[in-house]
Formats: sequence, structure tokens, C-alpha cells
Amino acid sequence: MGANDLAAELASGLPDLRGRLAANAVLADITWFRVGGPAEVLFTPADEADLAYFLRSVPADLPVTVIGLGSNLLVRDGGVAGVVIRLGRGFGSISVESGQRLRAGTAVPDVKVARAAAEAGIEGLAFYRGIPGSIGGALRMNAGAHGTETKDVLTSARAVDRQGNILELSLADMGYTYRHCAIPADVIFTEALYEGRPGDPAEIQRQMAEVADYREQNQPIKERTGGSTFKNPPGHSSWKLIDAAGCRGFRVGGAHVSNMHCNFLINDQSATAEDIERLGETVRARVKDNSGITLSWEIIRLGEPLDGHATGEALAMGADA
Repeated sequence: MGANDLAAELASGLPDLRGRLAANAVLADITWFRVGGPAEVLFTPADEADLAYFLRSVPADLPVTVIGLGSNLLVRDGGVAGVVIRLGRGFGSISVESGQRLRAGTAVPDVKVARAAAEAGIEGLAFYRGIPGSIGGALRMNAGAHGTETKDVLTSARAVDRQGNILELSLADMGYTYRHCAIPADVIFTEALYEGRPGDPAEIQRQMAEVADYREQNQPIKERTGGSTFKNPPGHSSWKLIDAAGCRGFRVGGAHVSNMHCNFLINDQSATAEDIERLGETVRARVKDNSGITLSWEIIRLGEPLDGHATGEALAMGADA
């Protein structure tokens, strides 16, 4: 079955669907790396109820993948089979509640939550100014920066599971550890409730300005990059391990390791997703050889390679070739 046939079949079987289905949807325009193949079908639900209806009604064996703003994402060149879900305007609300609480839909960029909290005098969320993603990704990855993580400010979350059930999740339910959440990967977050502390808006704005200045001076934020590539191993900084392994500036095809911050990979010469993934795997191999430490990807990799091309473990095995 082709992409157009799948989209048509889904549309005909879901008469009450209010969201948009698009076949062979370009994902390279969404991801910050600007690489990758298409989604077989891209679904943009109208709201939480529409998302639940879709998941409840489609076949259980239909592959379903969710993506956010595309900042921490590498889509492989062969694209993503099945349905890719991207939350849009129906998940973009922000509201300030009593008790220094703030509620946000998971399509909201992290920076907008930081700004809304600052305007409301809610201290504790300024760190989101430095995280280039959406709230959904922040919930999934326990995103953090500058000494604060999502788990430090989150009260609860809402989500929809693969069967279309709407879930209310407490902070304890999330099972947070460093850049990890225990909620199953097929559960889609729809809303987050945060609680901060009373603060002075001007002081919070100052903190946010410091975060922004730090990013501009220390990270290649104007390049085509996916953000931090590898998680920091316990007791170590990934960038220091990468630098010590001689990988600063190292290139594969159209991608290279940033000279400014070598835990960032850059697409600067029309790289393919394979170039970027091979570069990352080469860095991992060299760090392993130099330090004995195995780096773990922080960037999410999705989809399949082009026919006849290697990926995943095959790239890792051939990283030094």
C-alpha cells in the first residue's frame, strides 16, 4: 500500500476526524538539521479529543511516531513508515493558575513557557529559555539546563496512550532520571502543569537574559544542528571527551563536529542524515577508543536508511572505516 492509499484509507475509516492527514509529508523542513526522508502519512490532530479518537480507531499494528519541533531529532534518509503525529495549535495554549502554577500544551516551545512564567512572576522555569524544543519533548527527555531539570518544576501531565485512553500522570508516575522518562514511548503527552516559586519578573527576565547570552556565546545556535548530541556520562562532560579524542572539527560528508562546542554536530554542506549519523557514530567510536567510555545519543533518531545504506549498529561497526 502506498502513502496516498494509506492516507485515503485512514480518512475513510475515520469519519469524525477533525485533524489533517497528509501523505508523503516532507520532514526535512521540520527538523533543525534540515535532513531526512518523508513521513508516509503526517497527522496533525485538532486537539486532545481528536488525537484520542485517532489512536483508538486505527489498527493496533499501524506504526505511529510522534515528533515535536524537530530540534532534537534526526530523521533518516529513507523516511518514517506509518503515521507521524505532530501536535499543532490545538496543543499550544498557556495559562497561569493560582499558587504559582502554569499550564501549557505540549506543542508550546519551551522558551514561550519561560517567558510566560517570567511575566507572571513565577520563578523556577527560566532554564527553559535555553532549551530549543517543545514541552512535549521536555517531558519525554526530562529536559534540563543550568542546574535545573523538568522534574524539579513539573507537578503533573496529561497524555493519550496507544489505545486512545486519556491519562492523568503525577510527577512520580513519570519515573524521571537523567534525560529519561519511564512512561512508555507510545504514550503521547498533551499537557503539562508546572509549579514554581514567587519571584520578581525583572529578576527572572535577567536570569533568562543570562541563559540566552550563554547559549549565544557557547553554542552554535545559528547553525543547522540538533542541539546536544550525546548525554553526559556520569561524572563526565561529553564535549570534553569528544575534544580529548581529537574530534573537534572532524567531518563526514556534509557534516562536521562544531568547533565552538564539540557536542554539537553541524550540517553545513548539504549533509544527508547518513552523514550526520555516521559522524556521530565515528565520534562515539573514537571516544570509546580514547577513554573507554561509551557515549549515548541524546538526539532521537527515527526512520529507515535509503535502500542499500547502513544505519544504527551497522554504522557503529563501520565507524572507523
